[in-house]
Amino acid sequence: MSVEKNIVTDTIFELFENQASAPKYRMLAGALRDGITQGKLAAGTRLPPVRELGWRLGMTPGTVARAYTILTDESVLVAEVGRGTFVRGAPETAPPLLIESGPREVTPSGDAMVSLFTGRIPDLGQVALVREALARISARPSPGLMDYPTSRAFAPARQAALNWLADVPMGQVHHEDVVLSHGAQNGISLVMQAVLRGRRPVVLVEELCYPGFRRAAELLRAEPVPVPMDAQGLRPDALAELARKHEAQLLCTSPAMHNPTTHVTPPARRREIATVARSCGLHVLEDDSTFLGEARCETYRAMLPEQGWFVSSISKTLTPSLRVGFVIAPRARRGDLRRAAEYGFFGLALPLADLVTDLLSRRETREIVRAVRERNALYVRSAVNFLGGHDITWNEEAPFVWLRLPAGWRAAAFCMAAEAEGVQVRAAEEFALRDAFAPHAVRIGMNGQVPLPEFEAAILKLRRLLDDPPEQILV
Repeated sequence: MSVEKNIVTDTIFELFENQASAPKYRMLAGALRDGITQGKLAAGTRLPPVRELGWRLGMTPGTVARAYTILTDESVLVAEVGRGTFVRGAPETAPPLLIESGPREVTPSGDAMVSLFTGRIPDLGQVALVREALARISARPSPGLMDYPTSRAFAPARQAALNWLADVPMGQVHHEDVVLSHGAQNGISLVMQAVLRGRRPVVLVEELCYPGFRRAAELLRAEPVPVPMDAQGLRPDALAELARKHEAQLLCTSPAMHNPTTHVTPPARRREIATVARSCGLHVLEDDSTFLGEARCETYRAMLPEQGWFVSSISKTLTPSLRVGFVIAPRARRGDLRRAAEYGFFGLALPLADLVTDLLSRRETREIVRAVRERNALYVRSAVNFLGGHDITWNEEAPFVWLRLPAGWRAAAFCMAAEAEGVQVRAAEEFALRDAFAPHAVRIGMNGQVPLPEFEAAILKLRRLLDDPPEQILV
């Protein structure tokens, strides 16, 4: 390390040591900001690479990258790919609020840091499509902008949502059965509010499941209970036993594309599960949010007209930024669902509902979604090619693949080793209930915002780790 690098690193270390106790990335961001404001880090100063600074400060490279990203987003730092991260100059006004941003595909230092923590879709025309729709909406007269939104005002958006989901077998459905939510997670919470009763209701979930099920249940003071699975999804015998044992009120499941394993529950198994739910009086929430395909099996809403609920969104196929989801209730329970939304937040903002109506009614939108699906499938195939020979489960219609780790690797240790190599993946523990067993596995997201060569380079780094597990005993 050069003398100049040593001086910069020492300066940052001293500034970091003087920060008030906080999460390390916040402390580092504050130290860098103070150094720039005080003139200790002059404009044009090249900051140390994330690995070097992380070693000196006793933190992971990912933590350093997160601090660099925050200040880059604030325009305090500037990142130049291949050269590093530089001080842009002292801010002209008071420091802005510290806003967390998602992981970047390349760290500000120029080191490769590819986030495969979750699936991310590329811009294949969505940004222009949204901007054009906003322009059209702004040009229309809208007297409703001065009033609270009403159920009648949302009718066009509800019908647009149904038209969007026209290929989904949901049985008899009317637009009044639909509630628009702030993303699928909000939709899950709305269903729980509409269904759950009592002081400590029980919600059944898959033994490995989307973490949002657990979080929504716990927020409503419900108890999530895991149900054993096999390669076809939930085991009907275990479901029946646990439903009766706990007097469960709701089952949350992702049968079209299980998150995180990519398993698909076939029609015969769905019918068995529906039979159990019917006999136990169990409501079933089907989360369709991670399925990117077009052809779907018959939904639980169609199989269980009085107990089946369907939740989906546009986050994985169009854009997650709008936070728009769809909830379809059983005909007899649509009033309960609508009250949960109206009592909670009155419904979507009317301009957002107008935007949804416009976007979902356009042919260009469906063409973009098809392009997103094709791009995701390309990345899935690439990941499978590089990880061949290892225990991987995949589906071209899923935004992730599921990797069971070879002997010698535990999930947490593998995630740490991967991050040290510049790749972020998600451990199986995050999909299990807190006290439940989790396999030694990781979920790898398809980050379509990363160019394919960089994505493949990240997968190759994972492959090298898999081929060379640590020799020490991990306890």
